Amino acid sequence: MFSWRWILIAVVIFGGWHQWQQRTQKPVYRSNGVLVARDPVQTNLDRGEVWQKDNYTIKALADFDIEARVLSKELYSMGREADLSPVDLALGWGSMSDSEIISKLSISQANRFYFYRWENDPPRPPAEIASHSANMHMIPADAKIAKILKDVRPGQVVHLRGKLVAVNAPDGWHWQSSMTREDTGAGACELFRVESAEVR
Repeated sequence: MFSWRWILIAVVIFGGWHQWQQRTQKPVYRSNGVLVARDPVQTNLDRGEVWQKDNYTIKALADFDIEARVLSKELYSMGREADLSPVDLALGWGSMSDSEIISKLSISQANRFYFYRWENDPPRPPAEIASHSANMHMIPADAKIAKILKDVRPGQVVHLRGKLVAVNAPDGWHWQSSMTREDTGAGACELFRVESAEVR
């Protein structure tokens, strides 16, 4: 016979899970000012390393080192891309790490894209907003890095090092990183194999 006790247990479990989700997703608020002054550092590779993950071949295209503020985070568990990249981070540096600028933008992520909009006039020139922020598909190199990336919260500053990569599968499926911070739209995201992750 169905018991109200099981309903109560389910409610308690759901409530605890919801509170944990809220705590881990709650943004970290910062005072105004640029938190990260330097641009990402990219060194293109002629002959990059190659890794295998399940049926995917991952090839390094560039060494990549970025310090940036987390503008938004989105977790993924469905779709082929999630086999490799369980989390996307929208990152900002320069003016896009400044709370005063960010507070004037509405920022969101969905379907592996990063979106921002403003009311009336943009807080900085649109080209600057685009070139000082990016949506990055994270491929963690190991379980420890995966946990760090999944636990990071908007507002925190991360220092990530690794490789921009291209991925191929035997059936012809292909996924490749953008190689510039100047592009926008489809194909403009970085596909980033993260080998080192620090949060502050």
